[in-house]
Amino acid sequence: MPSGPDGPQDSGRLRPPGLGLLLAEARGLLEFNASLLLSPLLMRAPRGDGHPVLALPGFLASDLSMAPMRRYLGELGYEAHAWRMGRNLGGLGRMREALRARLAEIHAASGRKVSLVGWSLGGVYARDLALQAPEMVRYVVTLGSPFANDVRATNATRLYEALSGERVEDFAELREAIAGDLPVPATSIYSRADGVVNWRTCLLRSSDRAENIEVHLASHIGLGVNPAALWAVADRLAQPEGEFWPFDRAGPFAIAYAPPERAVSA
Repeated sequence: MPSGPDGPQDSGRLRPPGLGLLLAEARGLLEFNASLLLSPLLMRAPRGDGHPVLALPGFLASDLSMAPMRRYLGELGYEAHAWRMGRNLGGLGRMREALRARLAEIHAASGRKVSLVGWSLGGVYARDLALQAPEMVRYVVTLGSPFANDVRATNATRLYEALSGERVEDFAELREAIAGDLPVPATSIYSRADGVVNWRTCLLRSSDRAENIEVHLASHIGLGVNPAALWAVADRLAQPEGEFWPFDRAGPFAIAYAPPERAVSA
């Protein structure tokens, strides 16, 4: 693997993204504006079948950050739910019981399996929920979520540890399981231009029901409102329950997606 701003150090550990990428995160506002301008195009995405979707915000974010995602999915016919736990201050171990209770509440009310869409740390929670309760989870989509490889390779690690009271090394066995294969279909959406997490920490192991989707030039803070990412989320959730086929990168946002083989190359 080559070295670089977010490449491996001599010790074999990955580096967080460099300062240039971090400062460029301000473009997230442009991604949000683009999704507003392209909303007529976004509404041409496959429509949902009404099943519930739980949207999980990233570290330091709240339900407000996922409001555009929930609104979009609601307009496509899904039953979109907020997590209702205030600001996400982290704590993989601390949050497990409350997250499972929220999932069980939605599952019981709807009588249907719940798809999970998690942004950044929210995606780590989503993968853990799928391991805990596969009987309640239909599909998992993560957006810029650092769950694999050297998960310390983010620009938020120290702040996460300070606010959550957990070290990234805590719950090592659980984190290893989260990085492995899930019992439900899964998609990881990521960007090599992410200025917060090293993109390699977002890569799942591709299989006949798990895939990576790279969105060109997307920022970390804009990934959840990026029009190409929104389209990919909608497309993945529209698959019939229990079925999976690879994401078709043709369509209105084709130019925004990297070829699938790039996901495994460093």
